[in-house]
This record gives sequence, C-alpha cells and structure tokens, in this order.
Amino acid sequence: MPAREGRTSQSRPYTGVVLRAVTFVMATSLFTIGRSAPASETLTPSRSLPSSILTSIDRIHTCVETDSGELLILDAGAQTVSLLDPARTTTRKIVATGPEWGHVLRPNALALGRDRTFAVADTPGPYDRVQIFSMTGRLLGQFFPPGAPGTRLSIGPLVINGIGAMQFTGERFLFTAPNTGALMIETDRDGRPIQSIGTLRLTGHEDDRPLHLALNAGLPLVDPTGGFYFVFQTGAPMFQKYDAAGALVFERHVEGIELDATLRTFPTTWPKRDESQGLLPYAPPTVSSAAVDPAGRLWISLTVPYTYVYDRAGEKIRVVQFQATRPLTPSQLHFPAPDRVVTTPGCYEFRIQLP
Repeated sequence: MPAREGRTSQSRPYTGVVLRAVTFVMATSLFTIGRSAPASETLTPSRSLPSSILTSIDRIHTCVETDSGELLILDAGAQTVSLLDPARTTTRKIVATGPEWGHVLRPNALALGRDRTFAVADTPGPYDRVQIFSMTGRLLGQFFPPGAPGTRLSIGPLVINGIGAMQFTGERFLFTAPNTGALMIETDRDGRPIQSIGTLRLTGHEDDRPLHLALNAGLPLVDPTGGFYFVFQTGAPMFQKYDAAGALVFERHVEGIELDATLRTFPTTWPKRDESQGLLPYAPPTVSSAAVDPAGRLWISLTVPYTYVYDRAGEKIRVVQFQATRPLTPSQLHFPAPDRVVTTPGCYEFRIQLP
C-alpha cells in the first residue's frame, strides 16, 4: 500500500499524527477473538429545545443541565453564558461579553461544578484564562492555567496550545497538558498544581516535537466513581485509565467496524515543512468528544456519527448512534442523571438504559 501523505497547516494546530502501528491496526481484526461486537443501536431525543429558544442562540458550544433542571448554555457566537429555565421557555444572560474579569471573550470551554458553580475558559488576549462563576453570574475566582503559555490554536474538535477540554468538580480542575510532558494536570480551584498525570505515549516521532505533541492531544476526564481517563483524539485511537493517585490502571485501543474507513484514509507520512513560517503537521482526529457517566462508564463519540460505550473494566459494551433530524456527531456529552444524556450541538436530551 502506498504511503499516504499528511498535510501541513499554517497558523493552525498540529492536530495529530498517526502511529506507525496504525497500519497494523488496519490489517488486523478490530474485535477481540471470541468476543462478538455489540450491535449498533439508534437513540432518538426524548426532549429538545423549542425553536423560539434555538433562534435566540447564536452558536451553542456547551449545554449542561444543573441539579435544579436548568440548562447552562455557553454561546460561542454571542460570547455569553445563559441560563434556561427547567420548562425550557425563557433564558436569561448571566455572563456578558468582554475582556475584563467577570466577562468572557472568545470562550472555548465550560465545565459544571458540583456545588452550583461553573467555570469558563476563554481567550481575551494571547493566552487562556479560567474564571469561576455562581449560577447568578457572580465571579468567584480566576486564574491563568499552569503550563508553558502559547498562542491558542484550534481546528475542528481539537485544541493545541490552549484549553480545549476542562473538567471541574467544584474544588479541583483537570486540564490537558502535553506541553508540560504530562497528559493531564490536576489543580485546585485557584489554579495551583496538585499533580501531573500520565506520560506522553511513544509515537516514533519523538525527534519532531510538533508531531509528537500532536499525537498526545486528547480529552482529560474525571471519573465520578474515582480516578481519571485520558482519551487520545488523534493517531491510533485509544484511551487510558488512571487511579486517583495518577497511576496507570489500564490502556485500551478504540476499535470497531465504524472506524475502518477512517483508519484507511489516515496519512502515514508528512511532507517537510518550514516551521518558521507557521507550517505545522495536520492529521484528522478520530474522536470528537468523550465523557464519563455517573456509573463510571466511558462514552467516546467518534468523528463519524457513532459513540462507543465502555464499562469500568475498559470493555466495549455498546455502540450508539444519536439521531435527531440526522445522525449526530456530539461535540459535548453531559450526564445530568444516570439514565439521561444531553448532547451538543442542539441541546438534545436522550434517555439511556444500561445494565
């Protein structure tokens, strides 16, 4: 098979590379011998936003449900945060646009805490910042995240040199941090580092730092039953589970027939580039979002419109397709309850049943 050449991107992030081992993955069976693959099933929304609400929102980036049934919506187009009442009839803006503290500008992540607080990461200048708010929009705290600063770059579901995914428990934060040599950094609510978690995986491109870091781009996740997950978004699809002390518990490859066509189109070589001109390697991601439900099951939404569900032992137990007016590729998943998930875009709610 001839080598497939990757592209370069100017003033875009180096959004990933494919491990040399991906050729082996494509050439072998995508399922463990002796174990049948779960059949794909389609879920349709049990609840959606009325058109009057949807037309009042410019571009939904994140949609999460609070413990009182309200929807907290980060509008990346209007650069605001709004609260939608439980009946889904009226919205009120609680955080306005602006570069000053207490406002948001070019927001890129929102995370809901467990104590009726939430955090927003935005980019008012060249670097990201994090702010903590109450449900009334009152500013409770702020900091610049740890790690080597760099101009924020993003493309599609991937962010490099900036906060693309953030977890917030109300007391602690979890950020991705490949530039620091770790996969994730856990901090307190003032941004002080608590621990670094995970080491960068081997890529075969360690002598090319942009490629090496790109392959280690991914989503840091807090497991509500204990510990952490890290889901790689580029390269050979895989995830890792860590305990609360940051020790690796297991590693699993993300495999399935739904990924076959994507794997076959991955590049295996990249053209030479002049980094002084801002040219950086690009490879398409395989994962658009991921989340852990209240029971500790890991949900991974692919860039093709399917979501894989893994149990706490790392075994795939379900293949789901979210279907609204068309099959959805969720950019965010949020579990307000064990039997419900809210997806972005659209703020659709789906009922889920798992053993």
